[in-house]
Parts: sequence; C-alpha cells; structure tokens
Amino acid sequence: MPLTFAKPGHTGVIQCIRGKDEARRHLESLGFVVGAAVSVVAERGGNLILQIRDGRVALDRATASRILIA
Repeated sequence: MPLTFAKPGHTGVIQCIRGKDEARRHLESLGFVVGAAVSVVAERGGNLILQIRDGRVALDRATASRILIA
C-alpha cells in the first residue's frame, strides 16, 4: 500500500519506491531504501512526518505516495 494510506503510529517496511531515477535517488539519500522500516509519526497540513532509522523526515503527500510499504 502507498505510505499515504498509513495512519499515525503505523510502522511498515518499504517494498518499492516508484518514480523517476532522480526522485528515487533523493529518497534513498534520506534513508528510504527497500527493506527499511518507516513509521508515520504525524500528519500535518497534508504533509507526513515519518520516523526512518534514527531521524524524522517530513514529506509531502505526492512524494510519500511513491513509497509502497507492507
């Protein structure tokens, strides 16, 4: 399912990142790689605040919808 469907408090494992190579490389540089656990911390103003590894990252809904989790 797309990351945007996850509710705050939900943790999932990244299965796939869709999009162009440059967008995927940007997300990978932020720590969003296949197999990594990602948690939705909060949803604010259309943005998602995510816990990935030891940090938090805010992504807009369009970018977050490219990340598929299980």
